[in-house]
Amino acid sequence: MIKINLLPYREKQKKENFSQQVFIIASLFILFLLVLVFVQIRINSSVNDLESQKKEAEATLADLDKKIGNLDKYKSQKKELEQKLGVISTLEENRLAPVKTFDSLAMLVPAKEICLTRITQKESNIKIEGYGKDNLAVADFMKSVEKFDPIKSVDLISSKKNEISGVTIQQFVFSCNLKKGF
Repeated sequence: MIKINLLPYREKQKKENFSQQVFIIASLFILFLLVLVFVQIRINSSVNDLESQKKEAEATLADLDKKIGNLDKYKSQKKELEQKLGVISTLEENRLAPVKTFDSLAMLVPAKEICLTRITQKESNIKIEGYGKDNLAVADFMKSVEKFDPIKSVDLISSKKNEISGVTIQQFVFSCNLKKGF
């Protein structure tokens, strides 16, 4: 006789396999979700660290920009001071130049023939006014002034005879152009 087992043992086994498979899939899914949560937390932590580093770098950059701005300001002030010192040294070097020029010019004046009454300077022009013994003395003085090194050219503006206390003298006015650098 043939025995037939009518109990559904294969179906029971299928159900058990199915429930094991569902349990494994659910466990894997939960494990996957846990891994995703862990990765997300790790990424957020990295992002937060990077953002804090970025803020620190920006603060450092702002501080360095401020220092660079101050450095540029100091450089411009230094340049300005150096220019002022250059002007001062140039003035210091040239402060005696007009005195020496006028002293040398005074040495050109013949003592008994010419008497200077006024010397004025405007920029590179010198105006010389005075009295001379006669036209010849005035002409000689004009030639000696023209040969004087700082003088570029001499022009006679006026020359006229005047009588002072019964003595006839020649009144003159010269205009002189200075060379550059004097």
